[in-house]
Amino acid sequence: MAKARYRYNVILRPEPEGGFTATVPALPGCVTYGRTIEEARQMAKDAVTGYIASLKKHKEPIPSDDETLVTSLDLEYAPASGH
Repeated sequence: MAKARYRYNVILRPEPEGGFTATVPALPGCVTYGRTIEEARQMAKDAVTGYIASLKKHKEPIPSDDETLVTSLDLEYAPASGH
């Protein structure tokens, strides 16, 4: 039986106390943490695997980011006035 392949975007956000929070936007509530980028990526992989296992167990659809496009915007704003 062929395995299904899914693609997920993972956002790694540096934390002030150190380490990285990893979120998976396609899977609401799928959030984890790692002390390094590599650990955060591995933790995200483990979290996604568990999330999908739960969806399968409950016979729920499995979303993915196969069709999602990701971009970034750099914006500049004037400093806020104190008045």
